[in-house]
Amino acid sequence: MESTGIQNHLSSFFKWIVICLLTGILSGLASALFLFLLEWATSYRENNYWIISLLPVGGLMIGLLYYYYGKEAVKGNNLILEEYDNPKKTIPFIMAPLVLAGTIITHLFGGSAGREGTAVQMGGALSDQFTHLFKLQPEERKTILIIGISAGFASIFGTPLAGALFALEVLYFSKIRINSIVPSFMTAYIAYYTVELLPVKHTHYSIPFVPELTAMNLFWIVPAGILFGLAAMLFSRTTHFWGRLFSKYIPYPPLRPFAGGIILAIIIFSSHTTKFIGLGIPAIVDSFQNQSNNFDFLLKILFTGFTLGAGFKGGEVTPLFFVGATLGSALSGLIPLPVALLAGMGFVAVFSGATHTPVACSIMGMELFGVDCGIYVALACLVAYFCSGSVGIYHSQIVKGPKHIVYQKIRRKDLKDL
Repeated sequence: MESTGIQNHLSSFFKWIVICLLTGILSGLASALFLFLLEWATSYRENNYWIISLLPVGGLMIGLLYYYYGKEAVKGNNLILEEYDNPKKTIPFIMAPLVLAGTIITHLFGGSAGREGTAVQMGGALSDQFTHLFKLQPEERKTILIIGISAGFASIFGTPLAGALFALEVLYFSKIRINSIVPSFMTAYIAYYTVELLPVKHTHYSIPFVPELTAMNLFWIVPAGILFGLAAMLFSRTTHFWGRLFSKYIPYPPLRPFAGGIILAIIIFSSHTTKFIGLGIPAIVDSFQNQSNNFDFLLKILFTGFTLGAGFKGGEVTPLFFVGATLGSALSGLIPLPVALLAGMGFVAVFSGATHTPVACSIMGMELFGVDCGIYVALACLVAYFCSGSVGIYHSQIVKGPKHIVYQKIRRKDLKDL
């Protein structure tokens, strides 16, 4: 009996080693391919401005692909969250190529979107294929979904610690199995190093000076964090608003991104700028060096919310980085903290508020900008987390933890639903 138990434990141990290796490597390769194609699409669009006129055609292509081949996959990250909470059936493999193609089309023709959603969906779809291959139990499948998220996140942003924690924290609404923690970290690092070994580079940001932690400097984090939280709330609700509006007035799904593409193309050509489409990396980098315009963050919210709400594909996180970094940079005219520090705080704090993941976002800030800014970043993430409302970018995410407790107490006092 004892010998059988040891054999079972060893078998399980090696099984998960293999699953983590395969998931990490495959997700890393998928993210590397995605980053390469994304760079090509962005470069081609910037050098061929006319292609934005084809944005409605690109939208129609995405709409038709998902309507005829990916009716389940159209839920995106929300499908992964739903399957974790209430497992029913394996995430379709077709989600990976569909979201890859859809996101590249979105960026090539001029939509405003990110990349995290794409990487996470590819990681989740790839990892969940091992459920049947290894004949996993329902509880083990939860771990599979966690490592898929961690692999995708870590490999696309080059932040393995944040990737592993994000996967665990974003799924906080259900009890996290202790057995999921080690696989999450292991897979995140495997995926990260897979990309690092390939000729694909991540964007680097820098906070050259971090001021001394004085009482006054700590005080200024609070109003900044509140504004970051409100920006996160506005971003989430704007995206959901446009999604509901398009669904209400355009019953045939493929026509939603087509109609949205027409409107977007007109706006882009009328504004004579590509600053607010695509990822917006140049504007994010510039915000760490120069004070941003006061309304840059708001325009990015509007462009991204409309793009994703219309049915184009891509993630929300890089646009959230844009919103946070440019808002923080603009606040440097009012708040006596260095522009780079405020941009870095906003970069991760708005993300924290929109995804309800303050721990992962605090760690991400330290991974990207260095540990010296840790206190500033962590406090900004925490304040934004509590001030961003109960609705995030993932409508299937069930909010638990400290925010849930605080908001429930507020509601019991008959205050308006946050």
